[in-house]
Amino acid sequence: MSERKSVLITGATRGIGRAIAEELAPDWHVIVGGRRPDAVNALVESLPSAEPFLADVLDGEALIEAASHVTGLDALIPCAGQTTLGRIADLTPEQWRAEFELNVIAPAQLTRLLLPALRDRAGHVVFINSGGGLHTRGNDACYSASKHALVAVANGLRAEEAGRVRVTSIHPGKVDTDMQVAMQAELGNPYEPERYLSPHDVARTVRLALTMDPGANIDMLSVRPTR
Repeated sequence: MSERKSVLITGATRGIGRAIAEELAPDWHVIVGGRRPDAVNALVESLPSAEPFLADVLDGEALIEAASHVTGLDALIPCAGQTTLGRIADLTPEQWRAEFELNVIAPAQLTRLLLPALRDRAGHVVFINSGGGLHTRGNDACYSASKHALVAVANGLRAEEAGRVRVTSIHPGKVDTDMQVAMQAELGNPYEPERYLSPHDVARTVRLALTMDPGANIDMLSVRPTR
């Protein structure tokens, strides 16, 4: 078997991030990003070829330290994120800042730190965005604004790194994750998992993007539930 390509996935211990790690594990070396050593190490031990990347992506110094040990990276998949619901009339500046810190600034800064390693391998950055990065509904402006901003990060990076690093935005519709359970509970809705995408549906779109021939790139891919 040829040498495995390496991929760093943040938010890898749950939800979409974990599904991506499991999808790529058969033929990739997975660098498991997360904050909790127990969860990160448990996933590392369950995969055929993996190592930990322990850092809180909101802790700038910790992120710099962790990134300094990564060399020769083939793919980066920033997957950590959060959802803040609320009407614009009610949202506080602190809520806006927290949403943008995790959903925009953290993936942008991690990408900046790892660009040298990605350039070395003609690598690929796959941003896990959202349907909220393409449209906006009431009570969803804070989250949607952060995801629209992440589109701008991806588009700018793609233009700046053309010919060196490929860049893809994946835009899932609603996905059956812990975040979705919490969101629907906050909205007072019954939870019906069959109405949502499986995290593994999203993971398969990531694999598709990563397996395109070198002369092709999927700039943006939207995947939505059929219901």
